Amino acid sequence: MRTPILLVLATVGLCAAAPAIAAEQGFDVLVLGARGGIEDGNLSAFMIAPAGDDRAVTCDAGSLVNGLRVADEKGALDSVVVPEESPYSRVGHVLTEQIKGYLISHAHMDHIAGLVIASPDDQKKPIYGLPSVTTLIQDNYFNWAVWPNFAFGGKEPQLKKYALTDLVPGEKRTLENTGMEVTAYPLSHSGAESTAFLIESGEDAILCFGDTGPDEVEKSTRMHDVWAAVAERVRAGRLKAIIVEVSYVNAQPDKFLFGHLTPAWLQKSLSELETLAGAGSLTDLPVVVSHVKYSLKKGDLPTQQILGELEAANSLGIRYVMPEQGMKFRF
Repeated sequence: MRTPILLVLATVGLCAAAPAIAAEQGFDVLVLGARGGIEDGNLSAFMIAPAGDDRAVTCDAGSLVNGLRVADEKGALDSVVVPEESPYSRVGHVLTEQIKGYLISHAHMDHIAGLVIASPDDQKKPIYGLPSVTTLIQDNYFNWAVWPNFAFGGKEPQLKKYALTDLVPGEKRTLENTGMEVTAYPLSHSGAESTAFLIESGEDAILCFGDTGPDEVEKSTRMHDVWAAVAERVRAGRLKAIIVEVSYVNAQPDKFLFGHLTPAWLQKSLSELETLAGAGSLTDLPVVVSHVKYSLKKGDLPTQQILGELEAANSLGIRYVMPEQGMKFRF
């Protein structure tokens, strides 16, 4: 049986209650940025820690300070205790002390802008990524042309705040100063290399995708490779949630996906995961839908339409979750 979700909708008068979970089970996930594309201040970033443990990392960092501010305003940080001697506000304490590192799926601005902007006031910590990603971060951001060099390598002077730490595809490594480990899997994102991160704490795991296109459109097997790697954990009920992008509605033509998913493509891919893990293995599995592209056009919000399209074709019994910035979940 899957662990129930505790969903904190930190909005006045609105709370979805669920059974409490022991501190050692699952993960706490705080949504610092729920969207992709043009909605500045609300871009891909999920703060993840073992349940009841305040030592976190983020999966991408499109928004940090603004995401923490929104979470604080909605009450999602009410349990955070700032030491009396600390000079920091609650937002400052979480950014500098509780976030122990950053997992960056790829170097596109909507996945790293919050980290770059917050860097002058952040504390020393690692940035984890595939070598292709860390190289782009060093060369294109921390280069004294676009931004001061807060890394350990690259152009002098090196301010030595962020250790750009390479991950080897398929190899597990410890996330420093946390109770978690991570394994990185490459993804195909319209010519760019992106990443899926399998984060583990004890027997539990959570899977966080960066941007990715469908294998059929990208002419790759990278999503299949991720599913093959996690199928046994799904079968055993050890995978507590999947965070995955759905950028566009089903009407978006394949030639204009630019390395992203639609509800139909995600459903097809998740059916492949069920085939690998066994019939019924995805029932009640939380799938958090990230990176929905904000629209400037009239009509229904893309989030509503995408969630509707996912639910209409949900033959696998998946529990789809459409997050908003500042929400806190326990999976």
